[in-house]
Amino acid sequence: MPEIESCLIEPRRGRSDQPLPPSAIIVFSPEDLSYFLQCFSRPVSRPHRIYLSDIYTGEVGNTSVAIAGPMLGAPQTILVLERMIACGVRKVIAAGWCGSLLKNVRIGDIVLPTSAIPEEGTSAHYSLESLAPSGEMILSLRESLEDSGMSIHEGAVWSTDAPFRETFSKVRRFQSSGVLAVDMETSALFAVSKFRQIELAVILVVSDDLSGLKWVHGFRDPAFKQAREKVVRSTIDAICSAAESLGRD
Repeated sequence: MPEIESCLIEPRRGRSDQPLPPSAIIVFSPEDLSYFLQCFSRPVSRPHRIYLSDIYTGEVGNTSVAIAGPMLGAPQTILVLERMIACGVRKVIAAGWCGSLLKNVRIGDIVLPTSAIPEEGTSAHYSLESLAPSGEMILSLRESLEDSGMSIHEGAVWSTDAPFRETFSKVRRFQSSGVLAVDMETSALFAVSKFRQIELAVILVVSDDLSGLKWVHGFRDPAFKQAREKVVRSTIDAICSAAESLGRD
C-alpha cells in the first residue's frame, strides 16, 4: 500500500462537536430526512451542524444511530462524512436517488451499487482503487430488502458533478457497459470509506429515467414515493443489524 502523505488540514472533532454513535445514515434530500426522523423510537436530538447539514442522534430500538442531512454532491457529502468519522462513526449507509440508464431499471426500483465510475472531482484525491461498498453493509441491505416486494438491481453506477452535462455520448457509452444508473455521490463515498477504513454501502431509489435518451422525471410518480418510504425502513433495519455485528466484534 502506498505511503499516505500528510495533509495540512485533517478532519478533527471540533470543540462544539459531540461524539457520534458508530452507526450512521447519510440522507441527501430534506423530504427523505423527514421520513427517517419519524422512525426513531424516542425523540431525536440535534447536537450540532456539520457545515450545511444537520446531525441528529436517536434510538431505534436499542441501537443509537446518527443521521446527517440534507446534502448535495460529492464535495459537501465528503466534508460531512470526514467530520462524522472524526466524531466516531464507523458504519454508514447512504440513502439517495438516481437516474436510470437501462430500460429494465424503472422509476421506483432500487439500485444497490456494487461499483462506481468516478466523474466527480472528490474521489481522485483519495483512492481510485476498488470503488466498492463494504461486503458486510451491502449484505445487511440485501437482507433487509428481502421481503420488500421491490425490484432490486445490483451493479455499477456513474457518479458525476455535472447533471446538466450528462451527454448523449456518455449515456450511450455507459449503457453499452451495463452501467445501471447515474448519481452524484457514490464513487466519492466508496473512495473515502476505503481510505478511512470504515464500512459503507449506498442504496438508491430510481427517481428519473434517461434510458430512452430523453429525460423522464418520476418525482411525482406514486411508485417513487412508495419506494422511498420502504427504503427508509429497510435502511434503518440494515444499519441496526450492522450495529449488532459491531457489538459482537
